[in-house]
Amino acid sequence: MTKSSRKTSPEAQKRPPVVVILGHVDHGKTSILDYIRQTKVAQGESGGITQHIGAYQVTLPPAVESSRGQQAEGSHAKTNEILRGVYAEQSECAQDDFSTESRRITFIDTPGHEAFSAMRSRGAKVADVAVLVVAADEGVKPQTKEAIGYILHLNLPFLVALNKMDKPTVLPDKVKKELADNGVLVESLGGKIPTVFVSAKTGLGINDLLEMILLLSEISQTPNSVITELPVKLPNSPNKHSVITELLVKLPNCAKLPNNDSVITESLVKLPNVKITELPNYRIPNASGIIIESRMDPKRGPIATLLVRQGLLKIKDAVAAESAFGQIKSMENFLGQKIEEAGPSTPALVFGFNQVPPVGEEWQTMPSLSEAKEKAEIKAEQEKHKREAAELFEIKPEQKVFNLILKADVSGSLEAIREALKTIPQEEILIRIIKGEVGDINENDVKLAESAKARIYGFRVKKSSHLDNLADRLKVRIATFEIIYELVQLARLEAGKLLEPEISQKTTGQIKILAVFKTEGRKQILGGRVVSGKAERGARAEVSRAGEKLGEGKITQLQQNKENVAEVQKDKECGLLLEGEVQVEKGDILELLKEERKKREL
Repeated sequence: MTKSSRKTSPEAQKRPPVVVILGHVDHGKTSILDYIRQTKVAQGESGGITQHIGAYQVTLPPAVESSRGQQAEGSHAKTNEILRGVYAEQSECAQDDFSTESRRITFIDTPGHEAFSAMRSRGAKVADVAVLVVAADEGVKPQTKEAIGYILHLNLPFLVALNKMDKPTVLPDKVKKELADNGVLVESLGGKIPTVFVSAKTGLGINDLLEMILLLSEISQTPNSVITELPVKLPNSPNKHSVITELLVKLPNCAKLPNNDSVITESLVKLPNVKITELPNYRIPNASGIIIESRMDPKRGPIATLLVRQGLLKIKDAVAAESAFGQIKSMENFLGQKIEEAGPSTPALVFGFNQVPPVGEEWQTMPSLSEAKEKAEIKAEQEKHKREAAELFEIKPEQKVFNLILKADVSGSLEAIREALKTIPQEEILIRIIKGEVGDINENDVKLAESAKARIYGFRVKKSSHLDNLADRLKVRIATFEIIYELVQLARLEAGKLLEPEISQKTTGQIKILAVFKTEGRKQILGGRVVSGKAERGARAEVSRAGEKLGEGKITQLQQNKENVAEVQKDKECGLLLEGEVQVEKGDILELLKEERKKREL
């Protein structure tokens, strides 16, 4: 290939963008992602809602020649020129093509239901670009507003995907106005936010959406340039030129650089899929990133999904998070395939941590396992003090406490449940999570629940059959769930049972006293006529005389025609036994009250 025919691509010098999909429940964000990666995750999720944060990487074909490509070509050509300046005169590398064959995007899929605020927030924090999905037939909803808040707060570049455009009831102009009312002014209304019409059902506009994501990423993302301001000069040794990268994989003559002093920079190894086989006295920078999911596998132990933000994560690397550490035994991609390494923006399922690390923690590779352990232990102690301080509750005298033990399948679920439970009003009933961890329900959980008088709620976890017998014997209630908002609803219901009932009084009738037959201490035998409503045995009676209330008593016995009865209707005469402190006289009015107790809910 000659110089004149060389084509370039900016993707070779920057990591794939990390994209978060945000939107209201059932607006189709998982279905859009599902269409993109051609799998059926949405149909397999309980309640049609994504239960865990998931990361997926998709590969797109090379970009065709377009204005988009022409706009980006200038900056990449400059980088190629720098590369040629380093290698050209002594190497055949300069005569080959640096273009990439495919482009990649990493998607983080965050749940849309209101119970998943924390997971959406975490997803937004690690992303480069956000896609706000809004159903064109429904418009802006509560979680849409919440997502807009996250995006604007984090200053994330974003675009709007108006979904369900295949429906005849869509009103895109109305939706755009609603977005404008919430601080999102799209391009067609004179703003700067791109909008793409899509349909996850038919595939309408999906390609445009992907191209727009890449374009937005190119505009906003700082590229991992091949040459930076921090050059590292290779030492004068026989092996100084043994550098192999996937960037040059199609150039067989570039396996070794010519025998002269060349410049390599740290950002070269930060490129996605860069492999360096030998670079004497050159320290490869640590890989680092964030934990986006974790769980305990009964057979394989602690598992964590790591998103690589920079560097290259490899098998046998020592890794330290904020509260866990380990040496990577094996790695898988999101398809479950074994991989040896993961570059920037790549999600990897990692095995080898000493315990389940909480989601949202930052991680980095360390020179050795001992150093990783030391760093994790220091951070774990710091985090422990933070958590202990957070677990201290100030219980007011009028408050009651609902103790709860939570067990979940993954840390992301546990985090979401904690956040969702906070939406339950706790002015009168304090919901206290005395234990919350990843893993199946075990015997220790039941014994702790018995001693603390707590409920056990499990989300997508198992419990052995013998635990039911133990729980029955210890009178411990265990409930398991597949959908988080069902768990929250039961917690709301059961905690609400601790509320004092709402007591109200209802007037059921009035009796005019016609005669006072006998008075003995607090008891009086009276005769009267029911002038309104009805008289009932056991009713409370307020005594009034000339419109002034004197006190109250209770009807303990009621007679009609000298027979004991439960009630006497209006305009009928009756005899009654009244107990109370007030002394009733002829002509007084007894207002009969019935107390009603109504259960309250949180």
